[in-house]
Amino acid sequence: MATASEQDDDYPITRKRAALWALPFVALGLINLVMLLGWGLKPLWGFLIFPPIAFVSVLCYLALRTGLASDRIEE
Repeated sequence: MATASEQDDDYPITRKRAALWALPFVALGLINLVMLLGWGLKPLWGFLIFPPIAFVSVLCYLALRTGLASDRIEE
């Protein structure tokens, strides 16, 4: 089994890679928002729904970028 240092050398986590991994969370959130607004929800609700989507996406990016997600693999 590979150690943490070997794993980090093989797959360095860059900003671009972290952003690409967080992109599906942003896409799902925006698709959900568009569907809700398409069903006739008032546009004001879009402003209320978007902050949690952005918050979770930023948390995902930070967890991947700082290595928090890869630290949990070892345990």
